[in-house]
Amino acid sequence: MRVITGSARGKKLKTLEGNDVRPTSDKVKEAIFSIIQFDVPGASVLDLFAGSGQLGIEALSRGASHCVFVDKNAASVAVVKENVNNTGFVKSSRILNMDSIDYLRTAKNGLDIALLDPPYNMGLVEKALPLLCPKMNDGGIVVCEHETGLLLPDEVEEFKVLKRYKYGNISLTTYMKNPPSEEE
Repeated sequence: MRVITGSARGKKLKTLEGNDVRPTSDKVKEAIFSIIQFDVPGASVLDLFAGSGQLGIEALSRGASHCVFVDKNAASVAVVKENVNNTGFVKSSRILNMDSIDYLRTAKNGLDIALLDPPYNMGLVEKALPLLCPKMNDGGIVVCEHETGLLLPDEVEEFKVLKRYKYGNISLTTYMKNPPSEEE
């Protein structure tokens, strides 16, 4: 696993071992960042269910101003800290060892991009989206990585689906908060 492009391009990233770990493939990561590439520079990013932190680190490498990494697994948080340190993004990162849903209940507003890659088949995206909505700026983008077969709703609070993508057994659903209307 590595950083694909930007200031930390080519840096290797660590991940946890085991059957419960499902790092985002380079193919899917490239797809995510081709979707949001013009929104990343200067953005305030949330990497929820961070795992190794690779999605947030990729955003920082591509010019995001700040990223909050949240994961409840202490071993994952240790890996995120190591990866953030090794890529030189300590000053632009905040790393929290806590439940992602609990974090959303107390998080500050002002997010531009949220990257959600929770454990599959646990209903976590569905729980997170309504809590995330008030934390996002208008025009903010949410990228949900989830199992193919899960059809997320077209609208959640002020989020509206932008597009859906499928990569084998992995799907992406992208939302925008209060997208501009067609007339604007």
